[in-house]
Amino acid sequence: MPEELTQVRMGKIIKDKYPELEEEDQEAIRQHAIAALNLTQQAKQIVVGNPTEASANTALIDGVRRFAMDVRELDIDLIDRINPFGEAYSIMAKTMSEESLKKVAAVISAKRTSISPEEAKELALRAVRFKKEQGRVPSATAQDAWERRMAEGATAFMRYKKEGRYD
Repeated sequence: MPEELTQVRMGKIIKDKYPELEEEDQEAIRQHAIAALNLTQQAKQIVVGNPTEASANTALIDGVRRFAMDVRELDIDLIDRINPFGEAYSIMAKTMSEESLKKVAAVISAKRTSISPEEAKELALRAVRFKKEQGRVPSATAQDAWERRMAEGATAFMRYKKEGRYD
């Protein structure tokens, strides 16, 4: 949700970046950053929407000037409801296939697991046996919980090996 991005996550970034500031100052910085993001997004939409009106060299600046008059009148609650990352999400949604989404989900779930290096090694060996018996590697999105666990273990094993935890 846009509110989560603009209020919660952006607020956390500001608190991490400026921990010495008071809470009111951190909130002011967050609001300023969101307003700046929205300003550039709206300016881009104006320029892209009317490419024949402005010349190529000044199109962005002209769009910013037209929009800048409106930004001062906006309520900050309205600004928080605009998702500045919406365009990136729509681009990713169009380019991501089901297979690539499954791979992303597998990587995320592998990073969340709390499998020890020894357990990961054992699960990786079982995953190798599974591949020999079934003719395919265990899937992290399988219905069978044991197959998912073997896939998580094999992924964790590869991550640990890459980190140099095994001799």
